[in-house]
Amino acid sequence: MAAINPDKNSPELPTALSGINPGPDSVGLRDRAAVVIPAYNEASTIADIVKRALAQVRLVIVVDDGSRDDTAKVLSDLPVAVLQNPVNRGKGASLLRGIHYALKQGAAAVITLDGDGQHRPEDIPLLLTMAERCPRRIVIGARLINKEASPRRRYYANRVADFWISWAAGYPIVDSQSGFRLYPADLLHQPRIANMTGRAFVFESEILIEAARLGYRGTAVPIAAIYGNQARASHFRPVLDISRIVRMVAWKLISRGLYPQGIYRAFIRPPR
Repeated sequence: MAAINPDKNSPELPTALSGINPGPDSVGLRDRAAVVIPAYNEASTIADIVKRALAQVRLVIVVDDGSRDDTAKVLSDLPVAVLQNPVNRGKGASLLRGIHYALKQGAAAVITLDGDGQHRPEDIPLLLTMAERCPRRIVIGARLINKEASPRRRYYANRVADFWISWAAGYPIVDSQSGFRLYPADLLHQPRIANMTGRAFVFESEILIEAARLGYRGTAVPIAAIYGNQARASHFRPVLDISRIVRMVAWKLISRGLYPQGIYRAFIRPPR
């Protein structure tokens, strides 16, 4: 089965999850989960990531965010849905587009991961297992194993983001900037979430705060920090993107009177 481009074919994937009859080997949520991978100039890694993701779930969606290389072309022979943005719209907008498409296919959960090889698709079962145990949680693949491999600037930028987002969400969050996550579909269907606008890397921070206000918290699953020597430079810009995240969080705190309860719950008396 070759890659399916919904922009050129039917808006519904032929093997939509809503039409699958799970067989005796089905493993709960795994048969009803979809993987969404935003990709911008990832031709060197995306095919391998997709193949490994397809070994874990049935539906994989790649959102080609206006790539200037062969990102979409290298997927032409794989059974994956490819959504193509005519111009680069940023990670947040691409994630939202892929999420909305996954929900239309009947996905009960959406797993997001990056296309540059930082996340191991083989760790998807860890997120699925936690989601089955804690159904109203965002499961975050937190880079806690071998975290000393993280570039120093990014590590400290992530710690700054963790502080602000934990405060605004009202509970301690580990690795708030990890793009390897599982979102339950009932959260994604909430109007407050469904109507969000994807603002670059801000989206992944903002959704944690908005989800907390709806009663959905994050739960961390430890995964390895992978930063290969041959990996392309990250699209994440520590100074600029963290500044944007902090501005977004500051506005949300100001709108709630600085939310002193959040500081108390996140750092002074965090919940068990």
